[in-house]
Amino acid sequence: MSVQKRVLLLASTATSFATFRYAPQLALFPRSYFWNTATLFLILYFAQLTWNLVVYPHFLSPLRHLPQPPNAHFLLGHYKPIYKNPTGEPQRAWIDTVPNDGVLYYRFLFNASRVLITTPKALAEVLVHRNYEFVKPQSLRAGLGRLLGVGILLAEGDEHKRQRKALMPAFSFRHIKDLYPIFWGKSRELTLAISAAIKEDPEKTNVVEIRDWCSRAALDIIGLAGMGQDFDAITNPNNTLNTTYRTIFSPDRNAKFLQLLSNLLPQWFLIALPMKRNDEMSSAIKTIKSVAADLIRGKRAKLEKGGESEVDILSVALESGGFTDDDLVNQLMTFLAAGHETTASAMTWAIYLLCKDLASQTRLREEIRTQLPALSDPNTQIQSTDIDRLSYLNAVLNETMRLFPPVPLTLRETVQHTTIQGHFIPKDTTVIICPWAINTSKALWGDDAQEFNPDRWMGVGKANTGGAESNFAVTTFLHGPRSCIGKDFAKAEFACLMAAFVGRFEFEMEDKNWELQIQGGITARPKGGLRIKLREVEGW
Repeated sequence: MSVQKRVLLLASTATSFATFRYAPQLALFPRSYFWNTATLFLILYFAQLTWNLVVYPHFLSPLRHLPQPPNAHFLLGHYKPIYKNPTGEPQRAWIDTVPNDGVLYYRFLFNASRVLITTPKALAEVLVHRNYEFVKPQSLRAGLGRLLGVGILLAEGDEHKRQRKALMPAFSFRHIKDLYPIFWGKSRELTLAISAAIKEDPEKTNVVEIRDWCSRAALDIIGLAGMGQDFDAITNPNNTLNTTYRTIFSPDRNAKFLQLLSNLLPQWFLIALPMKRNDEMSSAIKTIKSVAADLIRGKRAKLEKGGESEVDILSVALESGGFTDDDLVNQLMTFLAAGHETTASAMTWAIYLLCKDLASQTRLREEIRTQLPALSDPNTQIQSTDIDRLSYLNAVLNETMRLFPPVPLTLRETVQHTTIQGHFIPKDTTVIICPWAINTSKALWGDDAQEFNPDRWMGVGKANTGGAESNFAVTTFLHGPRSCIGKDFAKAEFACLMAAFVGRFEFEMEDKNWELQIQGGITARPKGGLRIKLREVEGW
């Protein structure tokens, strides 16, 4: 029972006691103390609901004077377009159509307050200057923590600072450079496996569902580079860990229903519901924790025997001495899930965009094949400098991550009364950071903000900015102390995977009339996967 309900019950009980003792003629049920208390509780509860759902948000909230999108429902607020559209899509429309000075107010289900951040200055306040005043909501931490563990992604305050400091050596520039051979080796393995698959296809369609391949490759990379363990998902898609994550990241109707209920009910109650999705999630999480614990025990035993120091993230974390085995399980759960799912999403979007823009695909392939050594040579070793000098490759990747950030939206909550851009924001207000909207804001990127144009990243001074005036115009990896610790890791593996794939294959949509529908969730992806037709290009 929540604190508010306890207060209402206490007030009802005390009022009934006082009424029966001092003014029994006023009792609602003179012969029943229980029914008198229960009725008073219901009256107070519905009065509180009316206050929370109608009176306060419409007439008293200090946020009601902020700019708001039109067509809000009296009780459901702006939830209808949020429910009907992929995550981030309504915000993408509002940021360009609702005049504002950095903050925009909208109402979620049952008029719950949301403050959308829309400008670089406002983003800097929330993400950099006062970032620890804006924390992840407890409901989000409880929900994601079940899947990701309470690792660096969900830790707050001093605990987050401690974890980030201990893990930073694993994500330093020097360390990432040492991982390029792993990234390239798995990228080469991916292209060889896809080539073999289309040759062995009895129907000779040359068609693959590419997102599944991307996910398997990214899982193998995080296994090797993160834990020193090859999960072998590229060659064995039915291995336990890969099938487990496919279950988790392939939500059905039950999952969507539970997600809706999570806005209304506590996490412990949702987990206890006798639903198939809960059983699947419990089994999946148990499997992931078991795999993580086995990896930690094996790595610790190897280090204790005086084994040679290794470059994977787990080895660095163990050698730091800053984590217990339980802490490490949480960190591995975070890196396994977030580390491979986001990269798979980014690669899928890049391939989709290059299917739609064959001229850019051809231009990119020419750069790769003329400036990188042949992929067919198994002895080829790629270094960071080889990838860094491919200006058009990096432009395509930056433009992909701008247009389709893998995580379209993230939440914060104010820990105290505060201000954003001079506007008063009450304690416990949910603040929305929406890369899906910021990255395509016309105010920041111009009228072609929602168009795929890698050339915006080409030219003097544009390689890291895309021509935008502020680095906050891209929030794919966020900014400040809570920015993604694995940013350079993710960009490096993304670049290697795309270089190998585009260099080896020409590709187009299987169905020329296929229309994109976006599957929302923790990460955004094409609904139903992405089926493409391949042609292997010889001589590289």
